Amino acid sequence: MQIELLFLALSAALCLVLTVPYTTALVLKLGIPTIVGNREDFPALEGWVGRARRAHANMVENLVPFAALIIVGAATGKFGQGTAIGAQLFFWGRVAHAGAYIAGIPWLRTGAFLVSYVGMILVFIALVR
Repeated sequence: MQIELLFLALSAALCLVLTVPYTTALVLKLGIPTIVGNREDFPALEGWVGRARRAHANMVENLVPFAALIIVGAATGKFGQGTAIGAQLFFWGRVAHAGAYIAGIPWLRTGAFLVSYVGMILVFIALVR
């Protein structure tokens, strides 16, 4: 498997794993009947649970363009050093972003986000050359 596709798969797995902490916390806090209900009048998510939910939402938002770039690279056969480095920066930046977000470390969270964003830019530049 090409490294870019590997890191796309790992990024998708990370997105799935990010649902576990806040979903588990919600089940423990609110109970299964509330979680499986229609979630009307659902309480605001505060503290690390809210941050975990927002970290997941942010991952979903960023996974879409990353996946599109990697799919274009695979379809056009334009993978190379730039796309490989970009894919790795994206993934590891997202891992750091999730950890910093859930832990509540704002500056580290922002820096990690920027690393992942630079990764996407590198992939894009490599594809349009």
